[in-house]
Amino acid sequence: MATQNKQSRSLGNWLVDRVARGLIATLLRLPHPARVATMGWVVRRIVGPLSGYSRRARANLAYVWPGMSMADRRRIARAVLDNVGRTLIENYATDDQLARATGWQVHGAGLTAAQDALSQNRPILFVSGHFGNYQAARAAMNVRGFSLGGLYRPLDNAYFNEHYVLTVEAVGGPAFARGRRGLASFMRYVKGGGHGALLIDQYYGDGAVVDFLGKPAPTAISVGEIALKYNALVIPIYARRLENGLDFDVLLEEPVPHTDPVTMTQALMDSLSAQVRARPGQWFWVHRRWKPERQAARRDAQQAARADGRDGR
Repeated sequence: MATQNKQSRSLGNWLVDRVARGLIATLLRLPHPARVATMGWVVRRIVGPLSGYSRRARANLAYVWPGMSMADRRRIARAVLDNVGRTLIENYATDDQLARATGWQVHGAGLTAAQDALSQNRPILFVSGHFGNYQAARAAMNVRGFSLGGLYRPLDNAYFNEHYVLTVEAVGGPAFARGRRGLASFMRYVKGGGHGALLIDQYYGDGAVVDFLGKPAPTAISVGEIALKYNALVIPIYARRLENGLDFDVLLEEPVPHTDPVTMTQALMDSLSAQVRARPGQWFWVHRRWKPERQAARRDAQQAARADGRDGR
């Protein structure tokens, strides 16, 4: 799970950060419903088209569901970008997020198991994806006596990352940057009975190739490895945005059985796939999740290496 630090302090990133800081500061002066709706509109109508995220979301939808009409792809892409904008500003409005979290419904087959593990000081790994508002799930659990420590990937824009990290920390529980040192700290935290929060839906070139939404997806298997090493309970968790656009239904699914890391990873991807199929507008389709061209090159290289081995015999 360790990742190379690719952060940049370029002039372009500085300018992007200045604009983002100004916009966020302005919106934080508004009442919570207005700021959330406004940021959704800004990302849906301005940031998404200008950044290419709209096009990428539609391309990913076409890759996964080639039979989907262009009208449906556009409709879902707009919903995705709206959700991205809402999520961003919600995570900067921590006080409002935590206050609202006390009234959210938290339920599911995994809730009792999580409460039992909490009373026994057993480590817990709460696993989700970039779906709904992943930070809202941490908020909902932390106001209910848990302490979900977030393992996050530092943003490429080093200027933006400086204040983004504060939003991860403000929800409660420690924050650990992905990388060799951060992962070691995260594992010590879990070993001591801590509650870890991880997202499992990003491309990981050195990971196991599992199925996600019917397509091969290289994925880190660290969740299974950590769970088996420290006897941690693994619970899929999702903060699903409600129709009012402001609140969430927080679902804790049945814990994933301890088997082997790849099987456990596939079970987690199957769980997330079901959530995405039910609410496609709430998953971050703007990610380069599959990178089919890179996978094809990797497959060709492996086949060539096997052929060379046969020729050398």
